[in-house]
Amino acid sequence: MSDDFHAFIQKRKEVALAYINGDTAPLEDIAATNSPASFFHPQGPVVEGAEQVLARYVGDANFFDVGGESDMEIIHMGHDGKLGYWVGYQNAKARLRGVAEPVPMRLRVTEIFRRLNGQWQLVHRHADLAEKT
Repeated sequence: MSDDFHAFIQKRKEVALAYINGDTAPLEDIAATNSPASFFHPQGPVVEGAEQVLARYVGDANFFDVGGESDMEIIHMGHDGKLGYWVGYQNAKARLRGVAEPVPMRLRVTEIFRRLNGQWQLVHRHADLAEKT
């Protein structure tokens, strides 16, 4: 089996950039469509269920405006062909609606993906604000 997970992670970086610019369509393409799915939000609430997680992602994207930047700083990643993950940091400069200056964000992130019908799907995201160094 070819290792398409690395190519998928590159796509995931593009999805993150689109999201920080308020565009949820690429994330909707990779989000889990069947439960289980979960999201541990940076501000604390836990969301469970594929529909509920996607709704939270879409709702949160409304805070972002175009002109944001995002990059994933991967510490470790791997897969076994059925499940995959990456852990690290998402570094971003977000343009928030109604805020004049970009807002820097550094999130500690763990994401888990499952392969379903030949496609990787995001089934879990845990993100929290990293301590400033």
